[in-house]
Amino acid sequence: METWDAITARRNVREYADRPISPDDLDRILEAGRRSPSSMNEQPWDFVVVTDRAGLTSLAGVWRYGAHIAGAAAAVALLSHATDDADAREIFAFDLGQAAMSMMLAAADLGIGSCHSAIGEQDVARGILGFPADRECVIILSLGYPATRPLARADSPDRRAFDDVVHRERW
Repeated sequence: METWDAITARRNVREYADRPISPDDLDRILEAGRRSPSSMNEQPWDFVVVTDRAGLTSLAGVWRYGAHIAGAAAAVALLSHATDDADAREIFAFDLGQAAMSMMLAAADLGIGSCHSAIGEQDVARGILGFPADRECVIILSLGYPATRPLARADSPDRRAFDDVVHRERW
C-alpha cells in the first residue's frame, strides 16, 4: 500500500476477526513506532506487546472505553517515564502520540486495523503489564484484522470540510 492509501484507509477499528497477526507483521508495526521522531531524539518510550487472550481481556478494563482491546489480536502499551514535570509529560505525550500514529499507519499498510485507548487505572495497568514504578502507561493500541469491512480508502471521510479546517496565512 502507498503511504497516502494507508492514511486514507486507516480508521479506528473496534471489532476484530478471530485471526492472529503474524510475528513479522507485528514486529514491523513495532519497528514503525521505534523509528518515530521524538523531541531531541530522546525516544522516551518502551512498548509492551500483549497477544495472550487473558491479558487482552484484562487490559480492556484499564479504561472505560477500552472494551475493543479484549477482542484484538494484539495490544501495544506505550510507556514513558513517570514524572511530575508538566513540560516533560507534555513532550512525552506528544512523542508517544507520534509513535502511536506511526504504528497505526504501519498496521493500516498491512490491512490491520487499530484503535487507541487512554489509561484510567495506572496501578491496574502496572499489575497486568509488570512495568516498573518509574514508568507509566500513556496509550494502549489494539490491533487486529477488522471483523466486518476490510480497510479501504475512504474518499468521503466523516471529517470537517477542508476549507473549514485549513486557514492560510491567518485565521
